[in-house]
Amino acid sequence: MPVEHATIYDVASRAGVSISTVSHTLNRPQRVNAATRQRVLEAIDELGYVPKATAMAHARKAVGRVGVLAPFSSYESYARRLKGILGEAQGDDSEIVLYDQESAASATSPLLSSLPVTRRLDGLLIMGLPVDDVLAERLLTQNLPTVLIDSARPELDSITIDDEAAGQLVGRHLSEHGRRTFAYVSESQRSNAYLSQGQLRRAGLRRAVTEAGLDSESVRVVQTTADIEGGREALRAMVIDGILPEAIFAHQDVLAAGLLTECNQQGIRVPEDVAIVGFDDSELAQALAITTVRQPLEESGRLGFRQLREAIRGAHGAARHVTLGVDLVARATT
Repeated sequence: MPVEHATIYDVASRAGVSISTVSHTLNRPQRVNAATRQRVLEAIDELGYVPKATAMAHARKAVGRVGVLAPFSSYESYARRLKGILGEAQGDDSEIVLYDQESAASATSPLLSSLPVTRRLDGLLIMGLPVDDVLAERLLTQNLPTVLIDSARPELDSITIDDEAAGQLVGRHLSEHGRRTFAYVSESQRSNAYLSQGQLRRAGLRRAVTEAGLDSESVRVVQTTADIEGGREALRAMVIDGILPEAIFAHQDVLAAGLLTECNQQGIRVPEDVAIVGFDDSELAQALAITTVRQPLEESGRLGFRQLREAIRGAHGAARHVTLGVDLVARATT
């Protein structure tokens, strides 16, 4: 049960740790091992502890401080979403605080687990990262307005695309152009505790392949790093294995660019020998004339911040879920 005016000492006692460990959990969560960090966070949840330095933060009436957590350093698409967030936030007198998570393929980050209990934020935008049951409950218990962008939970506001439909769109395009064997190239997934965007896109690709009367096993999964060199390495691996498919669907444009570069290096003709499709319709895809899936990245950021603003001001109740459309942009690689 919550304890009135619980202190850091109460939390330390309940969790069986030192007060410095409690402090690290709140301020430097990466320094605390996962089991200890979980005990401390559970103690904070049970006691209803509010850090002293932030106890007055909720007196703010404006939108205030908004945290934005995303794998900015791994995926260019989140920088474009951030552009939409910043554009929508203009004139709000709000402070945007950025938090980088290395990869969207990882499980929930230590920072994300501890952010709700620090009470340093008035609202939180989480982009492309998984939210497990414990974290979702913590966000709701701490009354921290939260909007998910590029991921979803039934109890939290979200802005997404239909990744499975996007994969199906690509599969239909490729099968209609006579392709019969396929590969899906992406970063490896480090946690199976959630259904990722990549898994959904692969499912859509397989569905389209089946609709075309082909065996869904004709879709091979190739895992690599999320950069141009990763795309090149994936192509080399397929060539070495002697199973280069007729079409390759890359999880993002930068991988497609790496695939295309290695094809050119090895004298593999695109699209005659192999077709390549990317995702996001980045400037790189436009410059290299790569067929890709265009998703409304900036618009998702704008809508996400708009929903968060309304949630902070108490303007809506039940969680709202918005699904944005995508388009296939056919270019020279198919």
